Amino acid sequence: MKSLEDLKRMREAALKKVEMREGGKDYRVVVGMATCGIAAGARPVLNRLVEDTAEHDYNCVVTQTGCIGMCVYEPIVEVYDKDGGHTTYVHVDPEKASKILAEHIGKGIIVDEYTVDAAKKEQGL
Repeated sequence: MKSLEDLKRMREAALKKVEMREGGKDYRVVVGMATCGIAAGARPVLNRLVEDTAEHDYNCVVTQTGCIGMCVYEPIVEVYDKDGGHTTYVHVDPEKASKILAEHIGKGIIVDEYTVDAAKKEQGL
């Protein structure tokens, strides 16, 4: 930090991160970060979601939770809308996370091929 302007920029960046985690948005994006999620690669997914949300100013809060209960499908990302509906995305990697934000949060279009229902159909369930 070299100047008051640097301090202001740091403060704005910190406030933006807090806002993303605390609410006031139309969507809540939740990443399963239990041991199974982390082992499957959830940390890079969470990082990408936070970075992309800040960069593109998506209308969502990014947060994390413990075990979602479907370890075989980790990393899992759930998107909740303001009306209480939610979509569960499975086997998410950072690239899929970016597409989920761009399509689901940015345009309101569910990325069907990444959902738990699509994964179950592939498995014949």
